Amino acid sequence: MQESARSKNVSWEMNSEEKQKIVERLKARYASRGQTSTPDQQAHGALNRMVDAGACRFGVCADQPERYSFVSCDLAPPLARMIDHTALKAETTQQQIRELCEEAARYCFASVCVNPCHVQLASEMLAGSPVAVCTVIGFPLGASATKVKALEAEMAIRDGAVEVDMVINVGMLKSGQHAYVEDDIRAVVNAAKAAATTRPSGEKIVTKVILETALLTDEEKVIASVLAQNAGSDFVKTSTGFSKGGATAADVALMRRVVGPRMGIKASGGVRTKEDAELMIAHGATRIGASASVAILKGQKSSSDY
Repeated sequence: MQESARSKNVSWEMNSEEKQKIVERLKARYASRGQTSTPDQQAHGALNRMVDAGACRFGVCADQPERYSFVSCDLAPPLARMIDHTALKAETTQQQIRELCEEAARYCFASVCVNPCHVQLASEMLAGSPVAVCTVIGFPLGASATKVKALEAEMAIRDGAVEVDMVINVGMLKSGQHAYVEDDIRAVVNAAKAAATTRPSGEKIVTKVILETALLTDEEKVIASVLAQNAGSDFVKTSTGFSKGGATAADVALMRRVVGPRMGIKASGGVRTKEDAELMIAHGATRIGASASVAILKGQKSSSDY
């Protein structure tokens, strides 16, 4: 008979926090089977039996969420928690938004990113989920009046958005109207802060600023990143995905050098494979915007054009 782990000279010992995490997942498993009479006893008993038999480490198939149901996204692959699962095409239907939300909840993506008209539906579908609802402001041209952008952000947050991705006014930036661009960004940031107080939970609203890097020189990318930082945004983002180019590793690296370690950087547009996503992350991205999210997570190549 094999010796148990407890009878051997093993340096590893499960601490109370680790033990409780495993117990909670075992309880969820028993509850999903309808065994709800004594879930604590069942879970602790199951854990103790496994440890007594020699187990000193536990594995969970967190990369196969279609097979398993978790009470949280704590064990999701780190890449999943960095992806904004996106559907922004004009022809996107409500049914496609529902499917987007179901996929996001199943794979534990960071957020769904949808047009403002779909925010309320997405918010209802993802209520109680760790998946955030993100929307776009002044999309995709960034040429709306500042007051319109601010109002659009306010309304989207009231509908349930907790992240807003606004497009800068590219024409004004290229005209050298830097104060205008900074004020434009700040108006949305301030509107988001004000609108957050109307939400029951009072959570922070994350603001991201889309630079549309394919239309900018390197000097303009630097200026735009500084303006976004000065205006109080949380992220700078490369692209809408609807212009003549998307994210590049060089642009992500440049933006990271400019804003430093404290701001987020979202690489969006043209990220279609796991390798694409990992390249962006290696150069400084902390969030990925993609419609090919499921394929990325599974290591497959997507034919998506966004």
